[in-house]
Amino acid sequence: EVQLVESGGGLVQPGGSLRLACAASGFTLESVGMHWLRQAPGKEIEWVSGIDAGNGRTQYNAPVKGRFTAYRDTPTNTLYLQMDSLKTEDSGVYYCVKGCRDQIINCPRGKGTNVTVSG
Repeated sequence: EVQLVESGGGLVQPGGSLRLACAASGFTLESVGMHWLRQAPGKEIEWVSGIDAGNGRTQYNAPVKGRFTAYRDTPTNTLYLQMDSLKTEDSGVYYCVKGCRDQIINCPRGKGTNVTVSG
């Protein structure tokens, strides 16, 4: 059974950092592409980042490029999102998503972790 459990969210001031984690079980992270999505209050869900299966190549949406870094830890089967230089507009619920044949928004995801950037 595929399980994804996000953690690491919280309240942080603008300019601060957070590291989100996504503990995966039921599959190995290296075997499938993974994604981070986020949803701000009252807004549509937004793709944040992706990491390829195998080589682990990463992609980022423009608003976060240069500030966020996605990576995975093979021994613990955990996906991470390091978020630096946070802005108020980064606030929202962050989800990790296991890639599938459907649109990313329809793929298996965790329950999310809430990030609030406020000063």
